[in-house]
Parts: sequence; structure tokens; C-alpha cells
Amino acid sequence: MAGFDRRAVLRTGAGVLAAGGATWPAVARAQTRPLEFGVGLFQPDRERNDATYRPLARHLAERLGRPVNLRTVDSWEGLAKSLASGETDLALMGPWGYVLAQHFAGAQAVSTILYDGRPEYFALIVTHPESGLNDAQDLISKGRGRTFAFGDKGSTSGYLIPLHFFLQQGIDPERHFGRVLYTRHQAIQMQVTAGAIDAGADYNRNRNAMIEQGLIKAERSKVIWQSAPLPNDAFAVSAPLAADGAFVARLRAALEAVGPLLAQRPDLLPAHYTGFVTRDNAFYKPIRDAGLATGKLGPK
Repeated sequence: MAGFDRRAVLRTGAGVLAAGGATWPAVARAQTRPLEFGVGLFQPDRERNDATYRPLARHLAERLGRPVNLRTVDSWEGLAKSLASGETDLALMGPWGYVLAQHFAGAQAVSTILYDGRPEYFALIVTHPESGLNDAQDLISKGRGRTFAFGDKGSTSGYLIPLHFFLQQGIDPERHFGRVLYTRHQAIQMQVTAGAIDAGADYNRNRNAMIEQGLIKAERSKVIWQSAPLPNDAFAVSAPLAADGAFVARLRAALEAVGPLLAQRPDLLPAHYTGFVTRDNAFYKPIRDAGLATGKLGPK
């Protein structure tokens, strides 16, 4: 993937904390400077997203004893690149974005977010009732000339997993469909339910949230395909922080404390999110396998 320079990232971050040659003041500054916390665009807009995740950022600052600066990154690909480049220290990000940042820059997952108590979710393909599409095979057999929308190319459910499905069916979406769009999950649902496009890729958590918030009507969003369970969003750290075992242990403890605190502080996470569970890079193997199978996870 263009834009990732693993060696440069590791030199920039890990060199600061390396034992050999680093002065104590330099190490101390690295351990007390504000942490840059990047969050994907899980809510309909940046302002709502920032407001939603600001309590979590404050919680982390309290538990880690360091300032935490929250920043919404509205592209999954962009968030992966910012974690890889060192612009972001901590990230709550989609699985494919995490796998990209891990593969190209050594980022590491420390926890996985829970949705209704589960560390898994599902990719979907949705259409509208008048499309004449009743299942994914209809999309394949009747799809020529249709309009299909993917999420951005850093999205797991919006791009990687449905692309993998199409390729397994012998379908190249760019050639099969009349027009292919790449846009945000919220825009996909809005355009599908309005009948502006025939079908698109989404994920169950986004669809549920948009229905609950009254942004779309359930009867206008028809699910015609669902993936196998996918590992939920990763809470990841940059390669330099991943090398600091003591910091990772404190961060994991801070994240594990979120679930029990929700009864008193329900604003720590959005509705349906119930905490974090410790997971590591191995949990994201299904996403890595899909990236390799589609040819989207190239050499480092």
C-alpha cells in the first residue's frame, strides 16, 4: 500500500525510546508528552464522533496519567496511515485498517471492542425493496449495469470482505457492475434506501445505529448477504509504544476497566458497545488472510 514506510516509522518512534544513546530527559519527555488518539468515523459526522469518544479519551488520560488528544479521522485508510507514520499513537480502528498498519509499520492490537458483549461483527450487502435483488446470487446474475457502492479502501466490511466474496464468485466488481462508487458507510445506506444506487456494502453495527437514530428506515434497507463473523474493531498502538511493555499493560488495564464502569458512566462508549477484551494480532488473522487472498496486502 502506497504511503507506508515501515523503516522510517520505526526509526522515528522506537529510536526515541531505545535504551542505547537516549538521554533520560528525552525518555521522560516521550513518556509524558500528550498521546494522539485517532478514532475512525463511526458516527454520522466528525463533530458527533468527537463528542461520542471524548469521554473515552478522558478516561484513558486519567488512567494513563498523560494528556490524550482525540482526533476523528474520516477515512479508514487515512487512520491506518497516520498510525503507521507516527502522527497517531493510539487508534480505535476497523480490522482491515489495523492489519494494514500492522503489516506495513508494526502497529499492534492490544484490545478488541465488544458490541453487545461480543468481539465480532458482520459485513453486509444491502439493497432497497424495489431493486429486484433478493440475495447475493441475484446481484451476481443480474448485476451487470447495476450501481454498487463500496466503502473506502481501508474498510473491512465496506471493501475488503465483500471484494473477497465477489472474487470468490469469479466476479471483478469494476467490470461486472455498471458503476462502482467508493464512499462512507453512512452515505451508502442513505443512497441505497433512497433508491439512488442499487446495492452497497455495509456492516451490521452501522445499519443498526442508523435505524435506531432515525437516519434510515429499516424497511428500506434490505440485507441480501452477510459475512461470517469478523473480528471487531481493534484498539491498536504504534510500533514504538508496542515496544513499551509497561505502557501496554497500563493501557490494557484502562480499557478492561471501561466495561465495569459503564453502569456509572454510560457515556464512555456509544450504545451497544459494552467494553473491551484483551486480544492481540493473532485475532485478526481472518482479515489478514482475506487481504492476502485479494492481493491487497502486498510486500512491506
